[in-house]
Amino acid sequence: MAEHIAVLSNPFAGKGRGRREADAAVAHLRAGGAEVKVYTGDSAALSLVLAAQALDANPRVLVVVGGDGTLSGILDLVCAASVPVALVPAGTGNDLARALGLPRHDPIAAVELARTGARRAIDVGTIRTAERTASFLTIAALGFDAKVSDRTNRLRWPHGALRYYVALLIELARLRPMEFSVGLDGAAPTNAAGTLIAVGNTASYGGGMPVCAGAAPDDGMLDVVRVAPLSRIRLLTLFPLLLRGTHFTRPEVRHDRVREVTVSAPGLVVYADGERIGEDACTISVRPAALTVMVPAAPEVSA
Repeated sequence: MAEHIAVLSNPFAGKGRGRREADAAVAHLRAGGAEVKVYTGDSAALSLVLAAQALDANPRVLVVVGGDGTLSGILDLVCAASVPVALVPAGTGNDLARALGLPRHDPIAAVELARTGARRAIDVGTIRTAERTASFLTIAALGFDAKVSDRTNRLRWPHGALRYYVALLIELARLRPMEFSVGLDGAAPTNAAGTLIAVGNTASYGGGMPVCAGAAPDDGMLDVVRVAPLSRIRLLTLFPLLLRGTHFTRPEVRHDRVREVTVSAPGLVVYADGERIGEDACTISVRPAALTVMVPAAPEVSA
């Protein structure tokens, strides 16, 4: 009897890349003899409904074709079902795939992991705000970088990558220190001005910027990176270090590893996995080994 594999795709991920990669992935699985059931959701709400239907059918593996946000939007369902996930990266950033060493430019190699990959249990982050509770896989951004993401999403023009740079310039012009209140692992909160805070389950966001360099998705910890108040020029000079993951050497950057952090600030915006989660205040914690992902098997070492 053929094995049952479910494929959930977001056809609009990566500006249409999701549709192409889903077609290639499904064709490859069927050519290999798998029984494939396909679920296509063009919105977060529909994807959630379809994910529930897919999991009710008890597949051996759930293949998710899309970006980090596609998977994070169904995380609670997948974790509760204890069904392993094979991710075919089709978003714009694909930072989870980068953290797990998944093929990011070859949908055939990525979906083949549903059949021949090794299981890896990874942590899931949880953000609680006044509005809701949400799960995430990569990095929660709070402060300047979250405001840039928020501005990018609200701009109607221009299109493509240029819109991000326009948003960056707008937020640089509006740059002001934020008065953060931060509590680590239940300790009394401390108040300090800052530019941004990043809370990472993995190392990078934005398609490879390692703001939480060294963060591991299976260590049961969150990496908290705080950047002190900076002028516009000093913030721009920090970006090359961020791109290389060497910014921890700067005195205005602080790095802690915790299991839970609370953050609040006037005007705070919270983003995670590219999605707006809430504002003003949040508590971020980690659920160790909550999700199983199919990853490349470790190469055998000859004696």
